[in-house]
Amino acid sequence: MSETIYDLAVIGGGINGAGIARDAAGRGAKVILLERGDLARGTSSASTKLIHGGLRYLEHYEFALVRESLIERERLWAIAPHIIWPLRFVLPHQKGIRPAWLVRLGLFLYDHIGGRKHLPATRTLNLRNEPAGEPLKPEFVKAFEYSDCWVDDARLVVLNAMDAAERGADIRTRAEVTHLERREGLWDIEVAGQLSIRAKAVANAAGPAVLDLLARTTGHQRDAGERIRLVRGSHIVVRKLFDTPQAYFCQNPDGRIFFAIPYEDDFTLIGTTDADHKGPLDHITATPEEIAYICKSAAAYFKQRITPSDVIYSYAGVRPLVDDGSGKPETASRGYHFDVDSDADNHAPILSVFGGKITTYRHLAENAVGKLSPQLPMLGGPGWTSGKPLPGGDFAMDGAGALAKNIEAQYPFLPESLGKRLVRCYGTRAKIWLGAASSLADLGQDFGHGLYASEVNYLIAREWARSAEDILWRRSKLGLRFSPDQVAMLEIYVSMKVANESV
Repeated sequence: MSETIYDLAVIGGGINGAGIARDAAGRGAKVILLERGDLARGTSSASTKLIHGGLRYLEHYEFALVRESLIERERLWAIAPHIIWPLRFVLPHQKGIRPAWLVRLGLFLYDHIGGRKHLPATRTLNLRNEPAGEPLKPEFVKAFEYSDCWVDDARLVVLNAMDAAERGADIRTRAEVTHLERREGLWDIEVAGQLSIRAKAVANAAGPAVLDLLARTTGHQRDAGERIRLVRGSHIVVRKLFDTPQAYFCQNPDGRIFFAIPYEDDFTLIGTTDADHKGPLDHITATPEEIAYICKSAAAYFKQRITPSDVIYSYAGVRPLVDDGSGKPETASRGYHFDVDSDADNHAPILSVFGGKITTYRHLAENAVGKLSPQLPMLGGPGWTSGKPLPGGDFAMDGAGALAKNIEAQYPFLPESLGKRLVRCYGTRAKIWLGAASSLADLGQDFGHGLYASEVNYLIAREWARSAEDILWRRSKLGLRFSPDQVAMLEIYVSMKVANESV
């Protein structure tokens, strides 16, 4: 049997790696994606879960980045309307921080530089007369309301990987790359516990570990240098602070901002922080100081007092930002750039991704494959990913309600809350694993909170889930509701199912 040689090996199963794999596979390249843990295991599941232009980047004069992000905002909503949906944000005016005229100017630019077509425009609110003012302290009387989008960040990664796989890509999780070597115009890639893999090109999308991967590379011609700044962002989840459908964008006296966002129906997500990160990249957690800072910030705006003891769950991720020499971590650019290095004959390129943000991942991937097209001609030609829906997203941008009613009519035994979750996780793909079920009993073992064996089996078979954690925190957010005993029961089931699959 002849040895398989891939056109492109993508290393890193976060949003940039999954996006690059999808784009390249859709152009006809033979692609393999290698991720040492689970998909979206790191930064890509630890975001603020927004598709947004980055309003605060305007004051740092990053107009090109904001424009690129705003253009992508509605494009992504169109291809994934099940996991991305519009969200209105209330920005209370805080005297003494930024003058109202400056905020209005920023919002005017925000509304007009990105080709907004479907999202509603900014409006001014009198908080004394608006429901959005109810949760806030009485000193806040004026606010501005603008539009951005919410995203299930980890599912966005998984759906890109699924689409890549359906277009021929080989997706391998739990596949840690231990060494790369350029040899005779190809890359030899050593994967822990496996035989080496050969590829014509490599995309280094290892996120915060991008330089670590280059350090494990033999034959790389140039030193990419210290081009990233590792910035840790932390978030907390508390019981629901407000019943309004809007999120809140709040300004702190130190110039930083935070969001308070409706989360999983019964909770509020608050964050983020910006702190330079030193040390290991595994098991990133929010520090007590960051949690206290977020609580103090929220308590300055909301009537309901928030303390660290109110925190149900916290998480943190390290953002690999381009090191532009900014003094404060919150001012570091959220833009991206590439380093491409080939051998003396212009063969075996390795493209390393520095920086980026979840909103621009699709455009970043499109640019990345374009950079590799001189060595991989099949990657040339026009982009295609902006016009093709992600798995389950083949319905209208505003069609989630209609799809939910359709599923409810076909499966009337589903509780309303479960039907809503399934639409927002799977879109039209929910019907694949619901199949011919005519009762909840037909869905198999009940693990609690609307999670049944049929769904778990689907996630193992089609979405690379290999543990209870994969399912409860990345394929869903049901981990917020599961008890330790329920987690243990699910873990036993998943372990047995995965073991049986590997036999």
